[in-house]
Amino acid sequence: MTNDIVALIEYYEKEKGIDRNKIVAALEFSFVSAYRKMVPGADAIEILRAEVNTKKGETRIFASLTVVADDDHQDKFNEVPVTVAKKKDPEIEIGGTLEFNVTPKDFGRIAVQTAKQTMMQRLRQAEKEMIYEEFKDRAGDIVSGTVRRFERNDVMIDLGKFEGIMPNRERVQGEDYNIGDRIRCYVLAVENEGRGPEIILSRSHPNFVRRLFEAEVNEISDHTVEIRAIARESGFRTKVAVWSNDPKVDPVGACVGMRGARVKNIVRELNNEKVDIIRWSENPAELVREALKPAELISINVNEADKIVLVTVSEEDLSKAIGRKGQNARLSSRLMGWDVQVRKDETK
Repeated sequence: MTNDIVALIEYYEKEKGIDRNKIVAALEFSFVSAYRKMVPGADAIEILRAEVNTKKGETRIFASLTVVADDDHQDKFNEVPVTVAKKKDPEIEIGGTLEFNVTPKDFGRIAVQTAKQTMMQRLRQAEKEMIYEEFKDRAGDIVSGTVRRFERNDVMIDLGKFEGIMPNRERVQGEDYNIGDRIRCYVLAVENEGRGPEIILSRSHPNFVRRLFEAEVNEISDHTVEIRAIARESGFRTKVAVWSNDPKVDPVGACVGMRGARVKNIVRELNNEKVDIIRWSENPAELVREALKPAELISINVNEADKIVLVTVSEEDLSKAIGRKGQNARLSSRLMGWDVQVRKDETK
């Protein structure tokens, strides 16, 4: 076995974390494939096995042949006459199977290049399977990685042993990345289809914000405070509705932190995206009043049957309630799951 194959085994074991037994199995499969290509008639042999000694650098190929009567010997590739078989194993009987070493001279050296390509394909598949096994239960987590390269508008993220992809649709509008940038992402999904396992990452998903709050706010991680709803327009604004199981704990204050320290850390991670933290209420009227702050609402009309909330505000507060390009009212609707309609008060 040449040094480059040995180096390949070491690389995949240490750098990629693939089990050594799987690497050797891939190498043995590859040498069997190489043998079939190199040796005339080898395609006709039904059972072949490669044996690789990684310490001595030796490769041997064995064919498993069926023992037949001398007069019945017709298939020289898969059968062996009983008289020949008994020279190797005196105990063997007709109908049994016996392995023979069929390794050509200098096979290891000659077969390396043929075997290497097949081995690489098998190892890439083993690596993909390992990606799926390791990440299949990590959907919903936050991971850190380094921007490795760009494919069209998709960002390929180096996650250490593995690589994730942040599709263009999961990028945040206005965020620019450079090769080598260290970024955090939300594991949106681990897909195992067509091209093999893929780790799909996102920075625009609302749950990215949810996980940031869980990591930053102890009261959320210990379930004293709950995030009841999130509405997000990534890159611009997020509304988070929180509620406390403990009447002594202010859910909004816990999320904001001392002098705003907790929410500032989250806003910094979101590249200064605005984050509104509001107190959750089961009462739609109270919730919409919180959601549309800082606008002061003059009246609130709740249509529970159609899930519509009609609010009126003064002319001065109209722009605050609706928000830039309707963003405040739109996010409030998503947060509540109701249709929030804002109108100017015409009573004056």
